[in-house]
Amino acid sequence: MQKNFAAEFKTLSYVIKKSQRILLFAHNGPDGDTAGSVLAMKEYLTSIGKIVDIACNNPLPSFLDSLTTHIFEAPSNLDLSSYDASIACDSVERGFQEVLPILPKKTATVIIDHHPDINLSADAIILDATSSSACELIYEYFSSQNIHITKNIATYLMIGVLSDTGNFQHANTSTRVLEIASDLMKSGASFSKIIQASFANKKLSTLKLWGIAFEKAKINPKNGLITTVLTQQDIEQCQATTEDIGQVASILNTVPGTKFSLVLSERENNVIKGSLRSEQYKGVDVSEIAHLFGGGGHKLASGFEVKGQIKETETGWEIV
Repeated sequence: MQKNFAAEFKTLSYVIKKSQRILLFAHNGPDGDTAGSVLAMKEYLTSIGKIVDIACNNPLPSFLDSLTTHIFEAPSNLDLSSYDASIACDSVERGFQEVLPILPKKTATVIIDHHPDINLSADAIILDATSSSACELIYEYFSSQNIHITKNIATYLMIGVLSDTGNFQHANTSTRVLEIASDLMKSGASFSKIIQASFANKKLSTLKLWGIAFEKAKINPKNGLITTVLTQQDIEQCQATTEDIGQVASILNTVPGTKFSLVLSERENNVIKGSLRSEQYKGVDVSEIAHLFGGGGHKLASGFEVKGQIKETETGWEIV
């Protein structure tokens, strides 16, 4: 973390102190970072007597079932007018923008994020694109306020750090990230247990879907792009879910001779999601590509959504 968030951290502490009911928000299609962020915050907030709910438009990722008993609630099932504060963690423009206008003016709002393309307003914004993850920012907040990091909090924060650094393989793995990971392990986070749950313990449906994705993969030798597509028929055929698509782009990005990867996957309501990945040494800024399609993210990990369906042609795939 390169920015000094002393003022923002002070505001967040004030908001927490003055609030009794707090709503935490995880982004659509929750991954390890957004989940780890809100779970760590809930663990802390409930320990100091706050009433806390986690809202998300999708359920808790199934790979976390062995690591937590907490659940995610659909915003429509909650009385949004009852909260004194709302804290959104990670990729806040993927869902939180729908909730913000509904929250009453009395509700204090806080954004914690490491994605640079955020165009939302809040009472406090803690945003640093140089941080590996939202969990890294929350760790820095806890550390600055001398908040005791329990075993559970350490586990949740480690989930996010590992998720967004690709198990310390991505270029965003700074010396600070390794220092934080070391401290989290000292506080009780089980590195091997998280790896097993998050990365190694794959369902048969996941492996089948990955097999289809890898079989369809094609490399463009002109620009070094490796791409693949997954249709809703593919997902249904494997009895999989969109959650099983995670990591495909990162794995394809490891293929020798490639500069960046793209995975196009069909979602509900004629939406196609694009996931882009690259590495620092490959010299490709995938966020520039995502911006062309109205998306955003980091230089090495970005995404976008477009309307349409994927159709296979003689020369490849088209979006129609």
